[in-house]
Amino acid sequence: MRPWLPLPKELEATIDTALAEDLGDGDITTDSLISPDLLSKGEIIAKEAGVAAGLPVAELVFQRVDSRISFEGKVPEGARVKAGDVLALVEGPAASILKGERVALNFLQRLSGTATITARYVEAVAELPARILDTRKTTPGLRSLEKYAVRVGGGFNHRRNLGDGILVKDNHLAAAAEMGLSMKEVVARLRRNAPHTLKVQIEVTSPEQALEALEAGADALLLDNMAVEAMRQVVQEVKGRIPLEASGGITLSNVRAVAETGVDLISAGALTHSVKALDISLELGYVSR
Repeated sequence: MRPWLPLPKELEATIDTALAEDLGDGDITTDSLISPDLLSKGEIIAKEAGVAAGLPVAELVFQRVDSRISFEGKVPEGARVKAGDVLALVEGPAASILKGERVALNFLQRLSGTATITARYVEAVAELPARILDTRKTTPGLRSLEKYAVRVGGGFNHRRNLGDGILVKDNHLAAAAEMGLSMKEVVARLRRNAPHTLKVQIEVTSPEQALEALEAGADALLLDNMAVEAMRQVVQEVKGRIPLEASGGITLSNVRAVAETGVDLISAGALTHSVKALDISLELGYVSR
């Protein structure tokens, strides 16, 4: 498994929750029709082109259903696949495979969709230094897996949770101003109360606010929903003194223009919040009774 997959206990808990949701009180259809002795072989097949991600997760789903199911990945994580490619083989009791099929495919389809869209963003900024980042706009309960899929697709991860980094957003600044705090006082208070290992990043919406945050001692800036020309102005004025991240309204159609401004990082919620699942199916054959 890739080193950035969730820890085993977290991954097992996520899978067990998904299986409990899908199985409910039991698979009435399968239990009523399928003999426990019927064995099956199946192929997991891509129905469209994309980037494969989540095969280790699909394997663990089948293992959690029945340890007798064997799973053989036929492509590596991150592989570019086309319609008709076989992603994996499964073999074992037919009833058990049928019980795990939907959950395994749900994970595989969504994670592959995330990796696929991420790869497209990464390709769009090819040969430019800007990194593509995800955000916290993830499916509740699936953040670790979706951030894993972003890495498989060639992107990088922003904060995993609120404790991973300091990001002062517009609502923080508005509340701080209501309390009578200046930008410099905001930065000073954060440095007094937060671990010294965490950098202070401030969200700004204009070149003027960017310079104010820079002078206040920010370690990084997030340029929120700025026009390309405004971003370029900030890049020229900051002159590489601290990292600059562009965010807000980032799409495949404009991400290269944003990267060409010279920003260091580009975060896109679209990598996770509105992903189209990759079309993947499981086709079974039966080998004995």
